[in-house]
Amino acid sequence: MLMTFELSHLVIISISYLLLLFLTAFATERGYLPAKIANHPVTYVLSLGVYASAWAFYGTIGLAHQYGFLFLAYYLGICGAFLLAPVLLIPILRITQTYQLTSLADLFTFRFRSSWAGTLTTLFMLLTVLPLLALQIQAVTDTAQILTRHAMPEKLALGFCLIIITFAILFGARHIACGKKHAGLVVAIAFETLIKLIAILIIGGYALFVVFSGPTDMQGWLNDHTSALAALQTPLDEGPWRTLLLVFFASAIVMPHMFHMCFTENQSRNALSVASWGLPLLLLLLSISIPPILWAGLKLNNPTHPEYFTIGIGLASQAPWLSLLGYIGGLSAASALIIVTTLALSAMVLNHIVLPTVQPQGNQNLYQWLLNVRRILIVLIILAGYGFYRLLGAEQDLSNLGIVAFVGALQFLPGVLSVLYWPQGNHKGFICGLIIGFIVWVITLLAPLLTDLPQPSLINSLLNYWGLGSNTEPWHIAAIGSLLINTLVFIVVSLITHMPDAELSAANACAVDNIHRPARKELVVCTPQDFQAALSKPLGSHMAQQEVDRALGDLSYSYDERRPYALRRLRDRLEANLSGLMGPAVAKDIVDTFLPFKHNSEGYVSEDIQFIESRLERYRSQLTGLAAELDGLRRYHRQTLESLPLAICTLGKDNEVLMWNEAMSQLTGIKTHQIIGSYLEDVSEPWQSLLHRTIQDTNNHLHKQQLVINNEPRWINAHKAAIPSITSFSSQNSMTANSHQEAPDQNTSLQQVNIGGFVILLEDQTEAQLMAEKLLHSQRLASIGQLAAGVAHEIGNPVTAIACLAQELEAESTDPVTTEMAGQIVTQTKRISNIVQSLVNFAHSGSTPKLIPNVEQVNLSTTIDEAIKLISLKQQDKVVHFTNACDRSIVIKGIAQRLLQVFINLLNNARDASPDQGKITITSSIYQQGLSTQLKKYAIISVIDQGGGISEANQRHVFEPFFTTKDPGEGTGLGLAMVFNIVREHSGRITIKSPLQQTSPLGTQVSVWLPIDMER
Repeated sequence: MLMTFELSHLVIISISYLLLLFLTAFATERGYLPAKIANHPVTYVLSLGVYASAWAFYGTIGLAHQYGFLFLAYYLGICGAFLLAPVLLIPILRITQTYQLTSLADLFTFRFRSSWAGTLTTLFMLLTVLPLLALQIQAVTDTAQILTRHAMPEKLALGFCLIIITFAILFGARHIACGKKHAGLVVAIAFETLIKLIAILIIGGYALFVVFSGPTDMQGWLNDHTSALAALQTPLDEGPWRTLLLVFFASAIVMPHMFHMCFTENQSRNALSVASWGLPLLLLLLSISIPPILWAGLKLNNPTHPEYFTIGIGLASQAPWLSLLGYIGGLSAASALIIVTTLALSAMVLNHIVLPTVQPQGNQNLYQWLLNVRRILIVLIILAGYGFYRLLGAEQDLSNLGIVAFVGALQFLPGVLSVLYWPQGNHKGFICGLIIGFIVWVITLLAPLLTDLPQPSLINSLLNYWGLGSNTEPWHIAAIGSLLINTLVFIVVSLITHMPDAELSAANACAVDNIHRPARKELVVCTPQDFQAALSKPLGSHMAQQEVDRALGDLSYSYDERRPYALRRLRDRLEANLSGLMGPAVAKDIVDTFLPFKHNSEGYVSEDIQFIESRLERYRSQLTGLAAELDGLRRYHRQTLESLPLAICTLGKDNEVLMWNEAMSQLTGIKTHQIIGSYLEDVSEPWQSLLHRTIQDTNNHLHKQQLVINNEPRWINAHKAAIPSITSFSSQNSMTANSHQEAPDQNTSLQQVNIGGFVILLEDQTEAQLMAEKLLHSQRLASIGQLAAGVAHEIGNPVTAIACLAQELEAESTDPVTTEMAGQIVTQTKRISNIVQSLVNFAHSGSTPKLIPNVEQVNLSTTIDEAIKLISLKQQDKVVHFTNACDRSIVIKGIAQRLLQVFINLLNNARDASPDQGKITITSSIYQQGLSTQLKKYAIISVIDQGGGISEANQRHVFEPFFTTKDPGEGTGLGLAMVFNIVREHSGRITIKSPLQQTSPLGTQVSVWLPIDMER
């Protein structure tokens, strides 16, 4: 007698298990579970185990009992799809992540640019999934009925559906994800897969080592029951085997729960690459227990149907824990599939049936409205599955229900393949093929489930015509026939009908070997604020602000963004994000209506270079053969331009900046990422004027264009070259190809070239210009020096004679007036002699400084006191206070009279620069330089004033002869030049610091460095 369980106990166990799943998801979302575990590729692989539903846990055993080793097609078909991940799944992942497509209906709507494609896909997918949902409900209800002997399966089914509704809403409809992944759902489904894997391995192990006492005993039983082994060894080369492989191959992509876990919840491409071998390994572990469980059930003469041997082995062996484990495993498999499928279908129905027909008001909370509608849809979809279960009357085998559902999903396979590999397929062909294929599927497979009618005469006629008789399974012919008709109609209609430009663009965007991008166009809106204002009409101000903020965050842009390229990317990102919320059809309609392009903007042939190159970088690892070689050549040329020491930029026909290399960034101070995609009008001055002048000038070469940058002159050479448009290239290529036939006039050909943009090269000639000016200045100084030496020689003798005569007259004359006049003549001749000596000193300023003989010990503090006293004798309108804070112990070797002249000039200049009642401070310090064996000590005398300071430009010229900032007639410009020469004669140097503080432009410090120990 078989044992029984209390129904209340099973209900408590079921709710507790589902609650555990929910707590797992909740802990993940709150961050209690380490992100490393949640985002690990193994977790993602386990989440794909949602594919192994109650049919895998129960139905495949019945499938193995009925069709033998054909049950392996359930596992091998999807394994084949994942082994082809690089050419099948990863390209689809790229499309879904780029354009935020969350379902198969979204993918078809985007690819075929038809809302009807998405709507029909949603309706047919609902019809396809109903048998699969009914299968899960029937599996849980039947197992509960077997364990409890409960005679009311309808109430059990309804109770299970109500529990699942609650947890489906908790798992995926507690809040709007706004493009984020449901990490909690992924972890919960991975945990569920782990539970059912452990459960089926334990049951399989129990069957092998307890029921059979090991592999040897099982082999002996098989030898005694050859029919059991023969039932599994159905020839694998028959038609149904290949058909099943194709059916389950398609399910990996088209079934809503698999699409959702493969692509919508995918964290990275790497995770899918791991799944390409991880999922086959997982399915191997799940399938390895099927034969032992089947044979153990047959050995025990289990009274249950073979589909429920997972439960029956425990019941027949009086092992209640084993039956309970089988129930939990089946519950886990069924609940996971229903929850994920319902979440995926609710999004499809919302985006492609509800939103196109019911337009929410923009003044309400659209997020909350979407959330409420999605909750309602979850309830309705699960209740529809329950209604379908009641309509069937719980009289169908699980294997039949599963095959019907998966054959229905097979009708979407031609559309999926055309997305990637047949850009010529259009929406008319897809829709016609899909409708015809589903009509055949409904007539041949779905209708017989719902009625007591025999197989349609069409199937019987086909079986008899092909000589297959009644031994061939009807589902096999139905699957092949419906898929064949679907595909033929799709191809024929697509070839004889026209494809719109928008659909062609989407087809090229989806094709695996194409990176097509629509031509650049100008938007009506000009700022992110304009985006927000425009979207407030359909979405409401709150949602519009959130969506604009989210798109800006995704692109790392700010509200100050104005670049046309960036605004186009922002528009694309908004459309992608809205597509994730509302579906691509509604999102495209909103964006096209409220964020349109300018109608009168020219569609430029040139495209978004940065976008194309970013796509090429992403696919770099996938390129092979000639494509890889061409990409390598592109990267080489690109790197050549980036590494050139010459500044290069490229402008489009509409003056949009398409390229801006590193040398250009260094020359202009404008970073590449800040300027790429902007118009030339957005480039800061003076570079904007220079580039405009270069483009508009008829000459291709502009030399020594003077700019003022940071108050300093710069000289730039500019060169340009026109870039022919693609049409011009085509014309030139055609002319080249036909050059052996005719030789057109070259000038005429050049005039017909349509300019598509410009490449501009800038050369910084500032250093060369300054060197040329310096050389010219040196030449002028040399000429002036030679003139000064000659003048000094010619003037010196007459002045000396005048001075002698004046002194003699002063000595011999007794007339006071004559004596006074003679004294004035002597004074003026001395002045002339000083000026002449200054000219002589200037004339020798370019020679190597040598210390004048007869040096003496000079106390610098005393010399400065004397200089202050002499300067103070000169009467001026303003009063300046001098403070000599020099160390009086500092003594150097030098010429006192020459050093006195140095400090007189420095103090005099400081007084002229100082305001009334200003202070001038003279300080000193000792500086040591070099090693102990070659130690040099310098006395540093600093003259510090509180004047207006010396500009950085003037500091480079103050020591040059004849350079002065004073008014004409107030200075010769020779004072600091002579100071510089005298300091060099004493083997010293002089430095200037102005201003004294960065926070104030006032004050100057002139420091004279004089060696303390000078060699004679």
